[in-house]
Amino acid sequence: MKATIYHNPRCSKSREALAILTDAGAEVEVEVIEYLKTPPSREVLAALYERAGMTAREGLRIAEDAAKPLKGADDDTILDAMAANPILIERPLVVTERGVRLGRPPEKVREIL
Repeated sequence: MKATIYHNPRCSKSREALAILTDAGAEVEVEVIEYLKTPPSREVLAALYERAGMTAREGLRIAEDAAKPLKGADDDTILDAMAANPILIERPLVVTERGVRLGRPPEKVREIL
């Protein structure tokens, strides 16, 4: 099985989710995308959230100062902001053939392994 993680190595939750994937051993081939260096497009984000059964608002990292102006924004505006400023993407997002999960808490990624 292949797993893709949209990862921020400075984030403890992201590191924990990556460890869960790595601990799965030979069963899981892990692709790590450092999304701050290689941000997903607006279209990719929209597809990931749809597949996860989430809204863009649920994927918004509200702890960031740049998220404050988005308080009343619709999902299209939030997706545009995330694509322009990927720090606004809550992490980690993990993708496998079984689905997409936001790894908060990190153990949620086990649902798609």
